[in-house]
Amino acid sequence: MAFIRKRRQERELYSKERFSLLLLNLEEYYFEQHRASHIINKGCRDERKIRGSLKICSKSIIFEPDENLQPIIKIPLRDCISIKAPEDNEASNPFLRETSGGISVVCNQVFLIKERNVIAPYKTVRGKTEHLFQLDVAGKLGDVVQTLHQLYRASCLDKMGDQAAMITAILQSRLARTSFDKNRFQSISETLRMECKAEMVTPLVTNPGHVCVTDANLYFQPLNGYPKPVVQITLQNVRRIYKRRHGLMPLGLEVFCTENDICSDIYLKFYNCQDRDELYYLIATYIENHITEHTAESYMLQWQRGHISNYQYLLHLNNLADRSCNDLSQYPVFPWIIADYSSAELDLTKPETFRDLSKPIGALNKERLERLLTRYEEMAEPKFMYGSHYSSPGYVLFYLVRVAPEYMLCLQNGKFDHADRMFNSVAETWKNCLDGATDFKELIPEFYENDSSFLVNSLKLDLGKRQGGKTVEDVELPPWASGPDDFLRKSQEALESQYVSEHLHEWIDLVFGCKQKGSKAVMACNVFHPLTYEGGVDLNSIMDPNEKVALLTQILEFGQTPKQLFTTPHPQRIMPKSSSRTSSRSVSISESPVSPNEESFEDLTEESITLAWNNISKLKQDEQYKIHKEAITGIAVTCNGSSVFTTSQDSTLKMFSKESKTLQRSVSFSNMALSSCIILPGDTTVISSSWDNNIYFYSIAFGRRQDILMGHDDAVSKICWRDGCLYSASWDSTVKVWKCVPGETLSNKRNCFELLAELEHDVSVNTIDLTASNTILASGTKEGTISVWDVTTATVLHQLPCHSGTVFDAAFSHDSRHLLSAGEDCCFKVIDVQTGMLISSVTADEPQRCFRWDGNTVLSGSQSGELLTWDLLSGKVTERIKGHAGAVTSMWMNEQCNSVITGGEDKQIIFWKLQY
Repeated sequence: MAFIRKRRQERELYSKERFSLLLLNLEEYYFEQHRASHIINKGCRDERKIRGSLKICSKSIIFEPDENLQPIIKIPLRDCISIKAPEDNEASNPFLRETSGGISVVCNQVFLIKERNVIAPYKTVRGKTEHLFQLDVAGKLGDVVQTLHQLYRASCLDKMGDQAAMITAILQSRLARTSFDKNRFQSISETLRMECKAEMVTPLVTNPGHVCVTDANLYFQPLNGYPKPVVQITLQNVRRIYKRRHGLMPLGLEVFCTENDICSDIYLKFYNCQDRDELYYLIATYIENHITEHTAESYMLQWQRGHISNYQYLLHLNNLADRSCNDLSQYPVFPWIIADYSSAELDLTKPETFRDLSKPIGALNKERLERLLTRYEEMAEPKFMYGSHYSSPGYVLFYLVRVAPEYMLCLQNGKFDHADRMFNSVAETWKNCLDGATDFKELIPEFYENDSSFLVNSLKLDLGKRQGGKTVEDVELPPWASGPDDFLRKSQEALESQYVSEHLHEWIDLVFGCKQKGSKAVMACNVFHPLTYEGGVDLNSIMDPNEKVALLTQILEFGQTPKQLFTTPHPQRIMPKSSSRTSSRSVSISESPVSPNEESFEDLTEESITLAWNNISKLKQDEQYKIHKEAITGIAVTCNGSSVFTTSQDSTLKMFSKESKTLQRSVSFSNMALSSCIILPGDTTVISSSWDNNIYFYSIAFGRRQDILMGHDDAVSKICWRDGCLYSASWDSTVKVWKCVPGETLSNKRNCFELLAELEHDVSVNTIDLTASNTILASGTKEGTISVWDVTTATVLHQLPCHSGTVFDAAFSHDSRHLLSAGEDCCFKVIDVQTGMLISSVTADEPQRCFRWDGNTVLSGSQSGELLTWDLLSGKVTERIKGHAGAVTSMWMNEQCNSVITGGEDKQIIFWKLQY
């Protein structure tokens, strides 16, 4: 649980102090502290000195007593009447010579905090009072008083913008007079790369200081030395780094030393984007050689294929969309999943158990939505449907008040919310989200994690009494939950259930995708206030500081919409045909259609293929033969594996016997190069495509050319055969579909070819592939375009400029959900077939000329002649295998995926075997 874990880390760090930055107001800075005494009843018999530390902040004076039972005193500067050090000639001054170093603060209002060390709403003392503080170091008195006078003048300014401008000027002056202490370097051999001013961001507060980057470490030194003199992060430990939007400005940077945790190690806010970008570049350059940068599309591919859970995928999307547990206005957002909070048992097999994920919270109640839409239609521009957001600092702390009460007190000026407005019951909260006029909030990640402490009042906080007199204690859970841990466990099961897996993409469209804004958002009833969207307002264009401060405050408190990650519909998750994700642990053996001791032939075949791909990096050379005079362009093998047919740019089709290891036939149809070959079912006919614009049919039984199809106006680059149909791609910018009458290929008669479809392109087509159902065809051109076609209607479904340069190879995954292509630009590209979305891009250090893949792992033949195995999800090469002396130009793999034949520019064919 990111927030709670972060809070616990802070408690360990600050365990010796009751003071924290959360005692400050929002947008307030803590400048310095001094050891001092608070003098009570000066000159009286019961005079007391309370030892502690005096904190000078931009909007307040805070005194923290050493004794825990004594309350922390917070004096707002705006409520001060006078702040002065006594003059030596003032006889009436309460400070005498022996008490030099004294400061007198007269004010109208004081807050008493953590009295008896209990976290509770602040106690307000109103009326004129005088507070006397005596500094341990009297020599600092003049500077302290001068600083307080400056800050007091700022607090007395009428307009918030003027106050903020003056405080910023004081802060920048302090930062300019200081620099990073190089004595804090971990090693004297470290080389300084960059130093600048920045602020460390934690929830609700920021802490100014100096950032320093060396060749080994990232440092942050707080101006006030709090919570410790230096925060240090070893660059070698950094795993991820992200640019962030903070306060609607591109000034944030978040650094992670973990792969998957949403809780970062440091979040920095810079004063200009140039410093931010330079530091990002320095760290990114350091880690780029051993860290793979993940995109939303790469995570999508992992999620679609079941490699990461729904929970993990949502965390990754939140992270990529600028959501951070350090920024409560952009806290990670998770959906309400369950809609049943009244039943005694939670049935995850019933669709009605779940919330409709295709609609935003505000659209779940039809009657409420109609009222909102009526108001929307009558509203002047800028129009919005919902007057509040689904995620805001107030909503986050609404859920977390029991574990983060000090954050709630900070946000609400020292007060808890009214007891009846607290997070009292899960069912009540859900009902209010459905029926409330202004309540459209979603959930937070904590509802799907393992720490249930946010549901329990373990701190024994006094959160008030409800109207009926009931004290606010633990959160009331639904009947189907036996306790907080059971509630979270069942919520996790619901999130990973089959229903949610099948519909989660619809919610992603609303929050992170194509229905987030624009016309699709209007159609989906998903329109929020314009200020909540990225780019909704340009703060740099607002010259009036008061207007800027007011606008920024409004936006930060209201909440922000995540950065849009997808602009096209999000693909659905690929669900296993026979398994349910509702809960794998809940399916009994008796419910399984196959007994424990039985396995179908298909299951065994699938298992052997999976085993082969899991060990594909163990391919070993078996034999190699040089049988052509030019580069090999195609390989086809008979069903029994005894004969291997190859085509080459030397214009010949050759038949090689695997058993006798001899070349048995060599056929030439013309003096032009042959580009590919296939064997028809029955192993009686080989078809070859040629650069002479023709397609040749060769009878294996009769040993002669049987027929010729003159179907193109330029070289034929690739051919496929499926269910009696021939598919041919050509440099004449077409792909043609031909029907060949069954049985004709065995007789002496000329074949009868019927042109069924012609798929026209703008440029030369270099490669094609078909799905298992033969209904979808993919083509790749010489200019890098991938087109996905519906063969039954001869219409293009998607067209993407994937590569810069020729598409060398393209192939569908076994389930036909994804299409992988390799190009001259050294890139692999993965396309979601259903939506046409480019979901992954992996860059190699050289072009990959041909490949085979199983949807996750790729075996490719490179320009240099090596075979490479790739983990497509991580984008990394897992093995390099020495092979040809030139580019690998052709590859064949058997159905069991344990035998491979490659052909290359070195004119050789190499036989490979998988050795487990």
